[in-house]
Amino acid sequence: MVLSLVSLCAREVVRDHSSSPYWLRWVPRELYRPLLEASFTGCRPLAVGELVQRWPERTLRVGRSRKQGQMGPNRLCVQALLLAVVRGMSDQRCALQVLDLCGLQGDEGGMGDPMGGWSLTVALCTMVVQSRARAQRAQRERKRLSALEREKDVKRERGQWKRGRETNGDGAGPDNEEPEGNDREKMGSCGTLGEEELITGVRRRMEVERRRETAVPGSGGGRKETEDVSSDVLVHVRADLFVNARSWERVRGALSASGPLKLQCRYLRVEEISVSSIRTMLGLLPRQGLLGIDVRYSSLGVAGLAELLPLLSTFPALNSLRLHYCNLDFRRDQPGQEEALGDLSQGLTRLQELRCLSLTALRLPGQLRVLLSSLPRPLEILELPYLSLSPADLAYLSCSHHASTLQQLDLSENRLDENTLTSIRRLLSQASGGLQHLSLSGCGLTDGLLGLLLPSLGGCRALKSLALALNPLSIAGLMDLVRMAVRMPSLRQLLYPNPLEDYQPGLPDLPSSAQLLDWPLDEATDINITSSQLNRVRIESGRSDLFLTCDLLNYDKDLVD
Repeated sequence: MVLSLVSLCAREVVRDHSSSPYWLRWVPRELYRPLLEASFTGCRPLAVGELVQRWPERTLRVGRSRKQGQMGPNRLCVQALLLAVVRGMSDQRCALQVLDLCGLQGDEGGMGDPMGGWSLTVALCTMVVQSRARAQRAQRERKRLSALEREKDVKRERGQWKRGRETNGDGAGPDNEEPEGNDREKMGSCGTLGEEELITGVRRRMEVERRRETAVPGSGGGRKETEDVSSDVLVHVRADLFVNARSWERVRGALSASGPLKLQCRYLRVEEISVSSIRTMLGLLPRQGLLGIDVRYSSLGVAGLAELLPLLSTFPALNSLRLHYCNLDFRRDQPGQEEALGDLSQGLTRLQELRCLSLTALRLPGQLRVLLSSLPRPLEILELPYLSLSPADLAYLSCSHHASTLQQLDLSENRLDENTLTSIRRLLSQASGGLQHLSLSGCGLTDGLLGLLLPSLGGCRALKSLALALNPLSIAGLMDLVRMAVRMPSLRQLLYPNPLEDYQPGLPDLPSSAQLLDWPLDEATDINITSSQLNRVRIESGRSDLFLTCDLLNYDKDLVD
């Protein structure tokens, strides 16, 4: 990656923090973004804090898509950014109104283990709650100072009134003498009335002045101050939220709080949370802006999911629904299952903008038609791993209105055989024009089945990545696969399985994906020989842009986008 001259200079500027007082006051607004990126790259949290506290633009975006090999912001830099946002709300130089952290992840990552890591979601929620408490303290302090000023004004006006009365009110002569009791009574009544009018006049003037100050637009760097500061939103924070049982209370408190920071969610991922808690969270989220929800390891059941779908339909921009290991086990012998499945189908019809549907290990064999036929619009992303798809499911999918619009298809760990091969070939033919990512890992593809499927795979003109791991293929089958892959000009990644010859003796003739995953490789066999043979075919075909790998754990199809 070639750095621009501005980027190189920005790195040198932020390298020495002791010099920041000299250049911060003279930096034009056009250079704030390069300086902030250089601070993130060089892990300079102090520079990050000082730049964000003075941010001159209305919007700050951090965490967008990064190039391959590019690291995200350091945790210390992110924490410095969040602290600076809170400080910047009282800094007249800061014009920030929208903080966009969508795509930024904590230690839980996008697909990683959420246990024991630093959570960006918890840090965000803590920032929201602390900003509200800080605003309330500032409001109480302003009220206290205002009361002291009002008391001083009352005392000052009272003293002026008494001095004026002593100067102008002692002119009574002998001819105007009145009884002493009547004189005292008049003086007492006049004094009381005069003080009441005085106090009322001071309060009225202070109220007029306060209204006049708050009515001036753009005063103080565009920050508006109202009497109830805790309910005045100064900065909207957009982020992808990750919620589990440990962080649920913190997230609920942040979404319920009204204060200078307003938390908004783009993608919501929840793990190990009950249906009632998910329902409560959906009720707290702003209706605009939520694009997707990912529910994992939660015992929803068919009835629980049918209960959540009406709430999901209230989010107009929702286009992604992912359910992983949510115990959607459909059994006809259990009472109420047919009615629950009907409610589930009815709820899916309300998701007008749904484009991505991911269902993992939900055990709904034979029910794919009920689920997909109810969707109002064709899907672009369909992931059905570990779903125990039946031949009837695959036959419906190959003829459905979703087939021709699919851009990403995952049928991993669904057993394929001669009975389903016709449906798979028809499905690939229908999706050949737009399909970009395909995964058939762990589908039991042998050399013979793969040979029958290769013409259909080669016809996918837009295919960028193909995953075929954990299939019982020999070296001869892999060679045929690579010869086909090099003739696909759009293909950039191929995940192939270890050949059967590389495993230790004793493996069954038709091993399952679990056996291939657990069976040890033969130490006497050099696995690099297989890689060298496959790469030789690739190089001889002039396909240096095609990446071949058998590393299932580090495979990432998104790297080709």
